[in-house]
Amino acid sequence: MKKIAWITDSTCGLSEEFIKTHNVYVVPLNVILDGKSYRENIDLTNESFYEKLKEGVEATTSQPAFGEFIHLYEKLKEEYDCGIAIHASSQLTGTYQSSINAANQVDFTVEVIDSKIGAYALGKMIQNGIQLEKQGKSYEDIVTALKMYTKRAEMYLLPSSLEQLKRSGRVSTPQAIFASLLNINLLLRFQNGKVIVEERIRNKRRAKRRLFNVLETAIEKHQLREMCIMHAGVKERAQNWKYELEKIHQYLKIKIDTLVPVAGVHTGFGTMAVAWLFD
Repeated sequence: MKKIAWITDSTCGLSEEFIKTHNVYVVPLNVILDGKSYRENIDLTNESFYEKLKEGVEATTSQPAFGEFIHLYEKLKEEYDCGIAIHASSQLTGTYQSSINAANQVDFTVEVIDSKIGAYALGKMIQNGIQLEKQGKSYEDIVTALKMYTKRAEMYLLPSSLEQLKRSGRVSTPQAIFASLLNINLLLRFQNGKVIVEERIRNKRRAKRRLFNVLETAIEKHQLREMCIMHAGVKERAQNWKYELEKIHQYLKIKIDTLVPVAGVHTGFGTMAVAWLFD
């Protein structure tokens, strides 16, 4: 049986405990605050990032240096027969392509998979893949299953305001001003690896209600047993959402997590998100 190395990036949303227990190799993306670069989850915690973002610091992101992948794959080549790398959507970061190029350059057999998403759903793909490995599935069968998962992941985001979307260039200044005047909220979702505007909704209460309706439909359609609520620095709000949903769906396992900083850079402090991976 082949010894498989598991590789991902810091958008995976996996706990430090899981990463250490299962020897997952995580290449960090960079968050740049007021011109200073921080490696995600190494130099900067999620909590401290959102505190800074709340204060209004200028924030951008950058992908890992190509040399980091080269160094990692040279090391893994000596210890493993092959690797499986699952990365954040290639539509949003060059990490996926860097991973492919590095594996080719060092001649290490790595199946590099574009998750077409990030955060909880990406991490869940890795968890499921490792479970398949424990069950004795072949390398080829695991890769096939993981590629199918990329079509079964969904994620919606509800930014608290359009200010950070404007700063990051995701919406123009005129669009942001117009939306603010009309109290319009954007409901975003991942579609084929891109983040698109699903709906424009008047006032926050209606926006939340609409997102909950989306959840109700997904729970019924896919018979969901697990999902994740993610927050950008507003944990209490996430806990309230969980409480509301659990009153209706007692069998549903709901995880609360902090939205990964590289997503928060674009959507802003106070963003709420939901994600799931269906069978």
